[in-house]
Amino acid sequence: MTSPAVPQPPDDLLPATRRALLRRLAVAQAEGRAPSVVGAVVRDGRLVWTGSRSCVDGHAPDADTQYRIGSITKTFTAVLVMRLRDEGLLDLGDPLEKHLPGTGVGDSTVFQLLGHSAGLAAETPGAWWERTPGTLRPTLADVLGEEPMRHTPGRRHHYSNPGYTLLGSLVEALRGAPWEEVLRREVLEPLSLDRTTARPVAPYAGAWAVHPWADVMLPEPAVDLGLMAPAGQLWSTAADLCRFAVFLAEGDDRVLSAASVREMATPSTPPEPEEGAGGYGLGLQLIRRDGRALVGHGGSLPGFLAGLWVSVADGVAAVALANATGGPLVGPLATDLIAIVADAEPRIPEPWRPLPGVDPALLELTGPWYWGTQAVALKLVADGGVELYPLRGGGRGSRFEARPDGGWTGLDGYYAGETLRVVRRADGSVRHLDLGSFVFTREPYDPEGDVPGGVDAEGWRGLRP
Repeated sequence: MTSPAVPQPPDDLLPATRRALLRRLAVAQAEGRAPSVVGAVVRDGRLVWTGSRSCVDGHAPDADTQYRIGSITKTFTAVLVMRLRDEGLLDLGDPLEKHLPGTGVGDSTVFQLLGHSAGLAAETPGAWWERTPGTLRPTLADVLGEEPMRHTPGRRHHYSNPGYTLLGSLVEALRGAPWEEVLRREVLEPLSLDRTTARPVAPYAGAWAVHPWADVMLPEPAVDLGLMAPAGQLWSTAADLCRFAVFLAEGDDRVLSAASVREMATPSTPPEPEEGAGGYGLGLQLIRRDGRALVGHGGSLPGFLAGLWVSVADGVAAVALANATGGPLVGPLATDLIAIVADAEPRIPEPWRPLPGVDPALLELTGPWYWGTQAVALKLVADGGVELYPLRGGGRGSRFEARPDGGWTGLDGYYAGETLRVVRRADGSVRHLDLGSFVFTREPYDPEGDVPGGVDAEGWRGLRP
């Protein structure tokens, strides 16, 4: 099978960087003994590198060749659920029973299902669902079995494939259309993911297992997963997944706002000890590699491995795909591709520019403040937001976005979700800042700042002889 020509990405990377990327990909294919591996890197929203290696001379796949992406499908399903939330059709705290009655696990919430903390079993009962047709599991009862729960909902992260089947059925119930149709209409078409499909469309890679102790291969079945499709059905390409990675970094108001995408990348439960730093958000895995925070997802089905990771801070994302049941570690391959580009060619910051204008009343609030004796600084940022950060040593700091009432809401850190507001005197002058009941004054324990508990009338003093 001959793949159609794919335009080569612009020559944005240095030759040494491009060689390092190709070598890393080649090592993964050779040492992982994979029939083929494809990789791609996107930087600042543009595809800047693609590469591939194959065991067949002159027959390497390219960024337009479809591979099955397994559980990366879950991220697409999570986007559909978040769209329902943003439209007001559900709340993440809703029990499943409210929208999808009769499952027997309806006490679990939508939030818990998205973050794999609903307590459900990891797999379906019966035959290995990834290698058997979905016709063997025609109903949700077949997917869940007689004992679907393994843990108390909300207590711990326990990855569950049936949980995402339930979310797919939830989407179908609220949209009144099949999951595949809703996905195509609401996500794939707006993002121009034309080569992401529920069933393979040529050119696509064949599914193979490689013998662990001999250099021989065995074809793997590529079955339709039926009701389990929202957990792992999709086929996609390196180029399409790079476009999806840009969406996961920036959002797209045609599909999901940047704020909702950031919410998906916020940890929903603490990680299990063996998982290390990171955890799971809402349809997104969160990891750290060499000090770099990454969001994305891995995927596997018999005959295929897939990894998609994004470093938002670096503006770099990478995709790695292989057509082998096991062998090449495509997740580390994708994260290494990010590191190669981000370390060899660090992001060049945008030029500093002054704000287009500033309210003198806001400018008056900038500079040092004191919470008790701890010195912090308030700084204006773009879009009317502010930053509050400690001036010496460690301490609590956060970014805040402006509220319509003139205050600010915390975006991260200790004060995430908390309200910062200005408390003024009768004459309009600033008395102090209030942040979740904490009082910040211009001087340490300023007696005119309405400090809780009051300030000793004798004021500051030295050691008396």
